[in-house]
Amino acid sequence: MSSTIRTKAIVLRRTNYGEADRILQFLTPDHGSVSAIAKGVRKEKSKLAGGIELFARCDITVHLGNGKLGIVTGSRLEIFYGDILHDYDKLQFGYEAIKQMSKAADSLDEPAFFELLDQTFSYLNQESLMLPVIKTWFWLQLAILLGVGLNLSTDDSGMKLVEDAQYDFDVSMNVFVFRESGRMSSPHIKLLRLLSAQSPKVAMQVGGIQDLIDDCAWVAEQAIAH
Repeated sequence: MSSTIRTKAIVLRRTNYGEADRILQFLTPDHGSVSAIAKGVRKEKSKLAGGIELFARCDITVHLGNGKLGIVTGSRLEIFYGDILHDYDKLQFGYEAIKQMSKAADSLDEPAFFELLDQTFSYLNQESLMLPVIKTWFWLQLAILLGVGLNLSTDDSGMKLVEDAQYDFDVSMNVFVFRESGRMSSPHIKLLRLLSAQSPKVAMQVGGIQDLIDDCAWVAEQAIAH
């Protein structure tokens, strides 16, 4: 049975096909991952091309038939996060975020994936926000959505994480372990808690964040790698 959907979308993957077509994978807020072919999109005068850019939020219309691939029949660019392209490091993390969201969407139907990727692009597009802060926020939020969020309350013994104590992060167990000379301090834990609940903009107001954020980014990423 065929149907037509109109939805917001973010391009996850583009593959050239034939002389002028392109196969696309979209992330949408209400239909999960959608694969479709945009016919003739690589032609110079294509009406579809401008509405399906990378690092953008689009509005697309897709005709879904009996096959695995839909057909893109309409597209409109809503927001293009073009400043990401001017910062190599942010651009590379943008690609990493796309990769992670594509992988996540293939295994789990979660509407919040779309919002997370859209917000990530928005933050990467802002020059004032430090990349390590955005990275830490992204990994923490993705871990929460995947059900593997960091335990920021207790250590490996079930004891409450306390002030004036030092911890290491055990990657194999995905948990903090008390160590007298550990690299993670109470300010690290507080920053991780903040970025689990608030935006990078809020975290940027934390004093001394430059001394904490690289360690926090490393820990946050481990939750996904675990």
